[in-house]
Amino acid sequence: MKFNKWTLGLAALGVVSIGSVARAEEAQMNPIQTALASTVISGYVDTSFEWQLDPDKETPDFDSWPGIPFRGDHKRNGFNLNVVKLSIEKAMDESEWASGYKVDLLFGPDAVTYNPSANGDFDESVAIKQAYIALRTPVGNGIDWKFGVFDTIIGYESFDAVNNPNFTRSWGYAIEPTQHTGLLGTYRINDNLSVSLGAANTLMAGIGTRNDEINDGSSNDTEWRKTWMGSIAFTIPDSGGALSGSTLYAGAVGGYAGGTADQMNFYAGATIATPVAGLKLGLALDYVENLGGVEEEFDYEDDGWVAGIYASYQATEKMSLHFRGEYGNLNYSLDDGITDDDGDEPIWSLTGTLQYNLWNNVVSRLELRYDNMEADGDFGYDYKETHFGVFANLIYKF
Repeated sequence: MKFNKWTLGLAALGVVSIGSVARAEEAQMNPIQTALASTVISGYVDTSFEWQLDPDKETPDFDSWPGIPFRGDHKRNGFNLNVVKLSIEKAMDESEWASGYKVDLLFGPDAVTYNPSANGDFDESVAIKQAYIALRTPVGNGIDWKFGVFDTIIGYESFDAVNNPNFTRSWGYAIEPTQHTGLLGTYRINDNLSVSLGAANTLMAGIGTRNDEINDGSSNDTEWRKTWMGSIAFTIPDSGGALSGSTLYAGAVGGYAGGTADQMNFYAGATIATPVAGLKLGLALDYVENLGGVEEEFDYEDDGWVAGIYASYQATEKMSLHFRGEYGNLNYSLDDGITDDDGDEPIWSLTGTLQYNLWNNVVSRLELRYDNMEADGDFGYDYKETHFGVFANLIYKF
């Protein structure tokens, strides 16, 4: 510990003792030191080079389906800073009345999906992804709470590409919610089974967003309507043999998603251990009803589903291979008294990723992706699109 020259001078004259000064200064610093000692700062810098070819593109975009997340025209054939993430967290300890917090900040182009402006557009490059207080209440085995802004509870993949098996996100991810502002409780029934229940302002992203749907003035059409969510997770115990450690997960989120209608998302997924060393499999099924909160007064129904299969193989300490295959369909029907039409839009996609980590703390990937999309119907679409892309991805984790 360092002391200033006046303290040292007084100690030399016998007016004060070094020990008493040290104890006094430690007493003053302990509250700050205690808080900082349990706080962890982490994050990553995500960059890429993207080269995309469209050998059979007949329309400027594929409007009905959400775009492949962060694969827009502004990233074509060039170098990209995707996003910088900064996380500040104090995790809860094992005490009965534990508390903590987490803050995730995003900087860069990919932050836009978390920042709706007043006109409903997403046009900001700085965002709060998560910011919640974590609390535990000693009921049974203990209920862990998140109060504030938190990630959605469903989906095989996450926003953080560094935690996903592939660089580009899946079509399943594209039709899922991403962020909620509300309260989420998780209860671990035993070492293998847990459940979560929560409520939020809306199904769509955006801090402070509300259900502003007002149609007829009834109690069903006000900002008091909330989004509800629930999930269940099961891990196969050690007695499960070759499947031990595999996880099964199911969840649902339903609520206001913009426009004048609600949206319902269902998800079921699994991560499966195999008897082959280094090989893991994954399954994902997403279903969304009334995609994007479309307008009920026109009797317009829009729903879609996407099924995905994943395979990851750790070939060496540094090299791993990852495969994703998807197939899905968007169905729609419209009856507004003038037009009565039905149609569907199937899609399938293949993604292969080679990951080879040459540098410490750096995830380095080379990825190939092919998408085939079709529209079959008279309601605005009747075409076929194919997309092929090559991606190089470097992510530094700190």
